[in-house]
Amino acid sequence: MIGEFVTRSLVLVLGYAYPAFQCFKSLEKNRVDIRELRFWCQYWIIVAVLTILERIGDAFVSWLPMYGEMKLALFIYLWYPKTMGTGFVYDTLLRPYVTNHEIDIDRSLIEFRERAWNLAIYYWQNCTELGSEKILQFLQFVGSQSARMTHSNSEKRDRRSNADPQSSTMFGMFKNKRQPPK
Repeated sequence: MIGEFVTRSLVLVLGYAYPAFQCFKSLEKNRVDIRELRFWCQYWIIVAVLTILERIGDAFVSWLPMYGEMKLALFIYLWYPKTMGTGFVYDTLLRPYVTNHEIDIDRSLIEFRERAWNLAIYYWQNCTELGSEKILQFLQFVGSQSARMTHSNSEKRDRRSNADPQSSTMFGMFKNKRQPPK
């Protein structure tokens, strides 16, 4: 339990925070080195792909012994200055695959974006229709309740005025306190 916490913390620090800070420093130099900028862009592309694949296949790989430690070692390998594994992984694995499938990936992303947009519009229209319908029902309900309350209040006043003629004047405020003896 504590080992997993330490490993996750180290992955956050050494896999995300330190490289992000190095990337920030590279961008904020007075004179940006294109080679260094390319290296950090490649690193973040690889990290993004690994994160996506990990989210998809987490159930299949997270049970492996020392999975967190292997992930940490991979991140360090990718950015460590003596190994510069980012260039190797990017040039031998990622770039050839994406280059071969770039047209299919673009087409899939365009289709996905269109489907997502159509789905968002569909739900927006349904929500607005349902919302306006429910608001109208609510207003009708409030109107019927207020009409019912007005009707019942007038009936109560009529009954009171028929039962006690003195109670109708300002709710009996000016009633004659003294009653004649019987």
